Amino acid sequence: MALKCGIVGLPNVGKSTLFNALTNAKALAANYPFATKEPNVGIITVPDKRLEALADIVNPQKIQPTTVEIVDIAGLIKGASKGEGLGNQFLANIREVDAIVHVVRCFVDDNVIHVDGKVNPVNDKQIIDMELIFKDIDTVEKRLDKLKKAAKAGGKEDLKAVDLAQSLLDHLSDEKPARSFDSPDSFKVIMNELSLLTAKPVIYVCNVDENSALNGNALTEAFKAEVVDEHAEVLLISAAIEADIIELDDIEERLEFVKEMGLEEPGVNRVIRSCYNILNLITYFTAGEKEVRAWTVLKNSTAPQAAGVIHTDFEKGFIRAEVIKYEDYVHYKSEAAVKEAGKLGVEGKEYIVQDGDIMHFRFNV
Repeated sequence: MALKCGIVGLPNVGKSTLFNALTNAKALAANYPFATKEPNVGIITVPDKRLEALADIVNPQKIQPTTVEIVDIAGLIKGASKGEGLGNQFLANIREVDAIVHVVRCFVDDNVIHVDGKVNPVNDKQIIDMELIFKDIDTVEKRLDKLKKAAKAGGKEDLKAVDLAQSLLDHLSDEKPARSFDSPDSFKVIMNELSLLTAKPVIYVCNVDENSALNGNALTEAFKAEVVDEHAEVLLISAAIEADIIELDDIEERLEFVKEMGLEEPGVNRVIRSCYNILNLITYFTAGEKEVRAWTVLKNSTAPQAAGVIHTDFEKGFIRAEVIKYEDYVHYKSEAAVKEAGKLGVEGKEYIVQDGDIMHFRFNV
């Protein structure tokens, strides 16, 4: 399952620096607006200690983690919804991603220009929110016109769609994102077709100075207060620290550097996992001598659906799934020992895959 997260924010908030730290792709990071004109794209692995633990037990020929695609999108300015700056390009790029990593600047540095001349993460967020909402309003208004025309010759369902579209328009006009709109099941198809920018799940990354990487500062506290009702995840990341970490070639040196900074792990690990989790994704594993691999599925996926991620034939011809819980595999140290202990489950088509399951599928095509 492909997952794409877009890094967005005003110019010069640290988007490209964070992107470089995530992907080590060396995207241009310059002290002027629009250093990123075309979206840089990187494929990064999702850190998962369980995969390493399984590999230590199985000793496979190959280890294959799951991945996330990260897109560094051009900086947005006020008026983007009307085409100002690189607005049209920005909004088109953001429409293509599954989730948004919204970077706000929470550090003061006179040597780094702020597009508005003053560091204010709350104001920065509001600028981007409004530009996305303005674009969504335009999208919904166009669809509402079509729905009204259809309703003139239609029935109750068409009229109901008009009412719901109007409610959505009112919601956006109240400066509320589409993700907080309570959409009934009957309106889900239209909502998906609209592909609204503010319907996408969001993670906020406060880019802080080195001294604020652990506990934040006055700017991050003000920002957290601003988004408290959104129930969104807010991460404190020093992009400068992350940039220093990736300059170290040796893994042990990187870990030592992280410890010296008082951090438990690189901040980019938290960003990657948050991208993964925000879309309600879970991981299951396959483990054998040739390969130990992590696979991505939506929460509440059935065993056949999980099998289909490997190959469509696995889902079509699904017979059963042999399932071992991660904790049991790590405890007993082998599949044979798990079987002997009676801990291997044989599951049918209705089984709901759990995060961390080790699975082997039986199928017939």
